[in-house]
Amino acid sequence: MNAVVYRGARTHEIEIRVAEAPALAKERGGRGVSTIAPGRIATGDTEALRADPRRDRAILGRIPAGRRSRADDLVGATVFLAPPASDRLNGIVPPVDGGRPGR
Repeated sequence: MNAVVYRGARTHEIEIRVAEAPALAKERGGRGVSTIAPGRIATGDTEALRADPRRDRAILGRIPAGRRSRADDLVGATVFLAPPASDRLNGIVPPVDGGRPGR
């Protein structure tokens, strides 16, 4: 028996990136292929969720950092993965999500 759980399009997209990064890195022969798995980011697309106080509290309650990511939160991870800082890293996917998967 197989259970099907709908996790949403965004979650599915991140899972695909996480699965593809090591395969792509191997295919490129170790030439530095990594990606970032961002958490919930406050954008125009999330405006309706943020406008509903009940749903907003429920989402923020699942993020240990207590807030959504901002675009500038991704800068540190991006610089870290930029060569030559990450010459020896290949096929990794650091989560930049305020600690959500660690819960």
